[in-house]
Amino acid sequence: MSPKKALVYPYIPNSNPVAREEMLKATGAKSVDDFYADIPDSIRLKRKMNLPEPLLAEAALVRHVEGLLSKNKSSREVVSFLGAGCAQHHVPAVCDEINSRSEFLTAYAGEPYEDHGRFQALFEYESMMGEMLNMDVVNVPVYDGFQAMGTALRMAGRITGRTVALVPATIMPDKLLKVHDYVKPDLQVGLVPFDPSTGLMDLKALRKQINAQTAAVFIENPSYLGFLETQAEEIGRIAHQNGAIFVVGVDPISLGVINPPVEYGGDIVCGDIQPLGIHMNFGGGHAGFIASRDEEKFVMEFPSRLFGVATTCVEGEYGFGDVAYERTSFAVREEGKEWVGTAAALWGITAGVYMALMGPQGMVEIGQGIMQRVRYTVKKLNQVSGVKTHFANTPHFKEFVVNFDKTGKTVQQINQLLHEKGIFGGNDLSADFPSLGQSALYCVTEVHTQADIDTLVNAIQEAVK
Repeated sequence: MSPKKALVYPYIPNSNPVAREEMLKATGAKSVDDFYADIPDSIRLKRKMNLPEPLLAEAALVRHVEGLLSKNKSSREVVSFLGAGCAQHHVPAVCDEINSRSEFLTAYAGEPYEDHGRFQALFEYESMMGEMLNMDVVNVPVYDGFQAMGTALRMAGRITGRTVALVPATIMPDKLLKVHDYVKPDLQVGLVPFDPSTGLMDLKALRKQINAQTAAVFIENPSYLGFLETQAEEIGRIAHQNGAIFVVGVDPISLGVINPPVEYGGDIVCGDIQPLGIHMNFGGGHAGFIASRDEEKFVMEFPSRLFGVATTCVEGEYGFGDVAYERTSFAVREEGKEWVGTAAALWGITAGVYMALMGPQGMVEIGQGIMQRVRYTVKKLNQVSGVKTHFANTPHFKEFVVNFDKTGKTVQQINQLLHEKGIFGGNDLSADFPSLGQSALYCVTEVHTQADIDTLVNAIQEAVK
């Protein structure tokens, strides 16, 4: 093989020396290094990267990647009680069947001239989400629930002209980091303490922290730690009395049994639709929704696409398309309120299929089943010597905190012992929430049977001996 041919790699575009030279000539550059002239010499890598030899044969590459993937263990091989933002839920086969259709799977933006039902499918998704949330306006999904929360807070900042957002100290640390980074051009984020006995927001602290610069008060219901914020209506009242927007994050699969945020004063609602028929995908499979009332002050602050129904040039004909397209960065580019690029529209279609399949009664039954399983698990774990659940007197949905302080063992030790028995234990909270001691966040959903839960309890009982 000649040296020139050795430089051609099948998975690196334009690695052919002839193509490279033509591109350099067309751009007027002498070498590839010319494109990195703005990068200071002091931070450039002066040696080759420490990488293994390339795999030039596709069969060798497939074998290598499959070898790496075989090291993974997923919830298909073990019983998983992990949640913390991405949980195992049942995915009906029809969800995968529909979202793998070429007119949905391969559609990137889906302009009207190339749309094959994608706009209508997303309109139907938005309509069903709006019905569950009792809200008028729902966006085409953004990347994930983290971004949805960040955008909801920035919307509140633009509406009020204020610069501070207050969020509960029980928020997921990873989400807080993402949101803080996303809103920092416009907003500062303040944490409101929680009651250590109930997990609920400290209302005295909230009243002390809120002021004329507070754009939004945010809560999650259910919270990251699983409990329901039973003071939500009062929190919304405090926000409104001080001229702030009440923003609520919600798990959509809970809406069959828990009142939607608008019922207790929520102005903007956001969250992640991963529970609605979407596989975990090793941490992926996320999409964020934002919802509000049909009021211009809210609608015109949505940076993402909104699909609606409108008449066409043909009398009596209707079509599906963008509402107030001029709001978006698609229309005004760098003048947009926020940059909107690739969305997670495919997951919106998937969630629409899931909601259509389940129907109102199905959502009620799933919610009830999850809450019953949680109560059973909490009851059984509290019977294990040295084990207790935090915030036991506060209602929970799907997730709950289990403390192991009195067992003399760490969460890491217990999780290792559970793993040896084919169980994924709870998410370790000891570093992020040191006040909770050696505690873990456990997640129970509709996929867990009584036998699964009993197996977990028995395994923990052995692990703590």
